[in-house]
Amino acid sequence: MGFMDWFNSGMASNYDMAIDLGTANTLVAIAGEGIVINEPSVVAIEKSTHRVLAVGHEAKNMINHTPDAFSAEHPLHDGVIADYDVTEAMLSAFISRAGQRKYPWQPKPRIVVCIPCGATSVEKRAVFEATIQAGARQAYLIEEPMAAAMGADLPVTEPTGSMVVDIGGGTTEVAIISLGGIVTSSSLRLAGNRMDETIAMYLRDLLGIKIGERTAEVIKIKIGSILPFEDGRERDMIISGQDMMTEQPKEVTIQSEDVRAALQAPIDEMVLHIKETFKKTNPDLASDIIQNGILLTGGGGLLSGLDRYLTQQLEIPVWVSETALTNVVMGCLKVLETPTALKQTLMRTR
Repeated sequence: MGFMDWFNSGMASNYDMAIDLGTANTLVAIAGEGIVINEPSVVAIEKSTHRVLAVGHEAKNMINHTPDAFSAEHPLHDGVIADYDVTEAMLSAFISRAGQRKYPWQPKPRIVVCIPCGATSVEKRAVFEATIQAGARQAYLIEEPMAAAMGADLPVTEPTGSMVVDIGGGTTEVAIISLGGIVTSSSLRLAGNRMDETIAMYLRDLLGIKIGERTAEVIKIKIGSILPFEDGRERDMIISGQDMMTEQPKEVTIQSEDVRAALQAPIDEMVLHIKETFKKTNPDLASDIIQNGILLTGGGGLLSGLDRYLTQQLEIPVWVSETALTNVVMGCLKVLETPTALKQTLMRTR
């Protein structure tokens, strides 16, 4: 895909881009500027014409509020493209918004975009083609855990083992990295969105109330946890939804203990997945990881108590990155800004 031509050309220009194309959110960063877009991966479509009406925040606000003539769609499911045309339209809108070309002769941007480590060759090709069709001159793919590790300044090029757990909206990516490459990795299609769904289902069965995905996400963020809060105080929250029996509006108070119970099953599935990936590594790298700990990143990694819970279950120190939400896109940006130094990393992870 033209790697050598790009790397031989030197540093990135100020219109080249890095894109974290996520199931829940898409982030775009520009070389020399940093993050310029951080919006939901949602597109509002007019059903009769398939015309794009809005993307990002504006489209997300239309979820569950759109007339029958319109729909608000998530073009990515479980970290990969589910609707190619809608993904292309969303990317095109974000690319245009992020880096408007001032002159007709100004080159289109070169773009580094992340992919799940479990993506198939067909899924990778779909991301590449959608990025080109959306306005890239050249497109380069890098696996999410590697990008996250670079964004968090882990020593990915050194002869030591680093382990990353990246919990996004659609996938949980687990990878062990050493000498600029991914030694072993796995991708679990269970992450933040599944947590939201589980919360909604649990409250429906417990309290007889039906809530939407936006409400479930707010609950998770505000009072969600997998261990008791460190201050020893539990939380509660008043929510509104629809009564399952009468289908009338209903308002209830929910407790943080109920949310914790809802999250137990999906979190334990993640723990099992991480353990299975760790078993695949060799003893020397395992020793490094036990000594250095595991990086927890991605929006799902910010769940209260998750780092402590994983530390208990894995018996390995787990620490949450202070830049958990932006590590992937900033790692992609590092590839853009220092291509010669990271040539080996990118080529090994394409």
